[in-house]
Amino acid sequence: MSNSNHLALIAVEGPIGVGKTSLAKRLAETFNGELLLEGAEENPFLERFYRDGNSAALPTQLFFLFQRARQMQALRQGDMFKPMRAADFIMKKDRLFAQLTLDQDEFDLYEQVYTSLTLDVPIPDLVIYLQAPIEVLHMRIKKRGLQSEQYIKSNYLQRIVDAYANFFYYYNDAPLLIINASEIDLVNNQRDYNELLKQISTIRSGRHYFNPMPIAL
Repeated sequence: MSNSNHLALIAVEGPIGVGKTSLAKRLAETFNGELLLEGAEENPFLERFYRDGNSAALPTQLFFLFQRARQMQALRQGDMFKPMRAADFIMKKDRLFAQLTLDQDEFDLYEQVYTSLTLDVPIPDLVIYLQAPIEVLHMRIKKRGLQSEQYIKSNYLQRIVDAYANFFYYYNDAPLLIINASEIDLVNNQRDYNELLKQISTIRSGRHYFNPMPIAL
């Protein structure tokens, strides 16, 4: 197994359906680490937001903000002897979604709360950004069959994909590994996963890309 002693916190990010939660779970299992998940299924406003974004955007976003802030607080106070922690979010993704979904007055209110809750938020030692085209995301969303996600509209999903691409184009808070996840399986394909672990073991700084070719049948 690849050595990850230099990584206390790995965060996996990317648009809805790209596979970040599944990969975060496998990384936590591999390194006997603690798993931090954003828990979208716990948000009581989310399905209403996907049905009609305007009517539930602010409570949806504030729920996620408070939820993630609590997790970051728990992370700071957690067991420092854990080898590593794997999360399926970074705190700044919350603000990214707020910019997409809130009108200006709502965002101004949100920003005040966000600023007060995100002081001294831990910075990951590595961020893994998973990319995939919208067609692949739709297929994976449909396959996992979560009721609330069946109302996600294509134009909203495309806006998320574009927002992530723009965000990570300028991101430099932590070492970044960008992965084309459209044709590989980092959860069920051991070859793909082993190649990822090799990449992770060598990263100390900067921006890196991982785009393995799928095995031809």
